[in-house]
Amino acid sequence: MEKEDVYRTVDQPSPEILYKDRKSKFFAQVFPIVTEDDVKPIVEELRKKYHTANHVCYAWQLGTNNPSYRANDDGEPNNSAGMPIYGQIQSFDVTNVLITVTRIFGGTKLGVGGLIQAYRTAAQMALENTIIVEKTIETQFQLRFGYPEMDKVMRTIKQKNLDIIAQKMEMDCELIISVRLSEVDQTFGLFEEMQGVSIKVKGEG
Repeated sequence: MEKEDVYRTVDQPSPEILYKDRKSKFFAQVFPIVTEDDVKPIVEELRKKYHTANHVCYAWQLGTNNPSYRANDDGEPNNSAGMPIYGQIQSFDVTNVLITVTRIFGGTKLGVGGLIQAYRTAAQMALENTIIVEKTIETQFQLRFGYPEMDKVMRTIKQKNLDIIAQKMEMDCELIISVRLSEVDQTFGLFEEMQGVSIKVKGEG
């Protein structure tokens, strides 16, 4: 089976959109995130920006193979805010994103059904207004070899159209190459068979 090596995400924060329901205002936005640590500063910034807001609810997802996620209701009734937002992350099939929906209460209670509808719609509108990009999942390999092997290594890199991320040419040569997930096994095999060349996944051992 072909390894799935493309995922959908966003490169930059979306424009902020406003959804209104019975005088309550829901401001929604999509942000790119790389780690869970990115979430808190964004949420805190929104609390400052909307100091009259009653709730800053959000959901995020990170990773591709078995992604981690969190949904936060921020004081709204259980599962009435964070999970509907997370549902939109799933339906748009995006990852490495944070979606926030900031609510300013308008005086009329919406009920749990109304809240679910409002948070879901606001998150959906934010995703519809953002640019979703496709990215390739890549693995980086570290290659080590002596000068005599330089020609065959470079020739293979060129033939296979591999990206060189970094190179060090000292007593012996070291290259970091980036390989898309679906070609990892084949590429590893090619270099492993070469005399005088060592290959390992970057960051291992």
